[in-house]
Amino acid sequence: MVEAMAAKNITVTIGGMSCDGCVRSVRTALARLPGVQVIDVAVGSAKLTLDDALSTESDVARALDRAGFQAPAATTR
Repeated sequence: MVEAMAAKNITVTIGGMSCDGCVRSVRTALARLPGVQVIDVAVGSAKLTLDDALSTESDVARALDRAGFQAPAATTR
């Protein structure tokens, strides 16, 4: 039997966001990651549920970097 990893809620601080277009870009970049459920995105941060078995916080940071934003820290909640 394989044990499922528990998903965790995290808040990511995001630099380089300034408008609703940025919010849409971040939401799209995060939604494309496997194991990520976007809860809320606002200018400067995102709240999401992350399944570590499918994507990591490093994957989130890389996706945001590819979308043109900076993600210096994620806080587990």
